[in-house]
Amino acid sequence: MAPALPAPEASLLARGCVIPAHPLALTADRRLDERRQRALTRYYAAAGAGGVAIGVHTTQFAIRSAGLLQPVLELAAETVAEAAADRPFLRIAGAVGDVQQAVREAELAAGLGYHAVLLGPAVSGELDEQDLLLRAKAVGEVLPVFGFYLQQAVGGRYLSRAFWRDLADLPCVVAAKIAPFDRYRTLEAVRGIAEADRGSEVALYTGNDDTIVTDLLAPVSAEVGGQMVQRRIVGGLLGQWAVWTRHAVRMLDRVRSAWDGDDAELRALLAESSRVTEANAAVFDAANGFAGCIAGVHEVLRRQGLLEGTWCLDPHERLSPGQAAEIARVCAAYPELTDDEFVAAHLDEWLR
Repeated sequence: MAPALPAPEASLLARGCVIPAHPLALTADRRLDERRQRALTRYYAAAGAGGVAIGVHTTQFAIRSAGLLQPVLELAAETVAEAAADRPFLRIAGAVGDVQQAVREAELAAGLGYHAVLLGPAVSGELDEQDLLLRAKAVGEVLPVFGFYLQQAVGGRYLSRAFWRDLADLPCVVAAKIAPFDRYRTLEAVRGIAEADRGSEVALYTGNDDTIVTDLLAPVSAEVGGQMVQRRIVGGLLGQWAVWTRHAVRMLDRVRSAWDGDDAELRALLAESSRVTEANAAVFDAANGFAGCIAGVHEVLRRQGLLEGTWCLDPHERLSPGQAAEIARVCAAYPELTDDEFVAAHLDEWLR
C-alpha cells in the first residue's frame, strides 16, 4: 500500500491550492538551463503556490527521451526544499507510459521525496480503461495518485463516467485533475467521482485552462444514493498558472470569498472569467489547435525575464505566426491579470 500524504500536504490538497504545471527552461542549444529552471521553482514558491507538478505536459513529455526526467525532478525537489522549507508544499511528479514505465517513474519520484504522481496518458501503446485502472493501482503502491483527464488535442482520450467512478474508489487516489477542455466531459467526470464510495475523499482540481474561473465557482450536482450532493473543484493544476502565478493565488482567495457568500466578489470574478479565457487563448494558441501552447507559456516567462527564450525540446514546437503579438495584446489589454511587477521586483533574487 502506498504511503499516505503527510498530514499538512493532505490538508492543503483537500482545501484547494494553486499548482503550476512546471515548464522546462532550456538554453538556445536545447540543453537544460539549471539556473533558470531553479528560478522558475523559486518564483512559484514565492508567488504563494501550494505546490508544483513537474514531468507533466507543460514540462514536455519528451524530457524522457532526452534523458532529462531525473535531473529535472532532482532540481525541483532541491529547490523546493530551500524555497518552501517553512510551509507545506506539494511535490507532484508526472508519470506516463505502460504499467512498467509508470511504476519506474513513480519509484524515481518517491526516492526524491515527491508526494504524489500525476498519471498522464499512456504514451507507448494503447491501454483500455481497465488497463488504466490497473496501472493506477500499481503506481498507487509506490505513491498516492493524482488522476488526469488530458484533452484530446494534446494527446488525451475520452474516459467514461464509469472509469472515473472506479478510479476514485481506488484507495491510492487522492485527487483528480479534470482537463478535457470540454464542459460535458468535465461534468461527466466529476459526477463519476462523486458517485464513488470514496468520492468525497478525492480532491477535485481543474485543468481546464480555458474555463478556470467557471470551474472554480460553479459546484457540480450529482445523485448519490438517491440524494443530490454537490462537489466543488477546489483548486487547479494548470499550465496557465505556470504564468502570472501571483495573480492566480490571489484569484483563488477571491473565489473562496465568493463561496462564502461575497456577492460583489462573485460578480467581479464572473466579469473577469472571460478575460482569463481570452488571455489563455493567446498563451495556449487556441487559434491553431494549441500547437504553440508550451511555447506560449515560455513566451510570457521570456517577456518577464524568467526564461531566456521560447525553445522547446522539439525544434518544430514553437510559437505560431502572430502568437507573440497576440500575447503582447492581452498583456497590454489586461495588465490586472499579470504579475509583471512582482516578478521584476524579485527576478535577480530568483536568478542568483
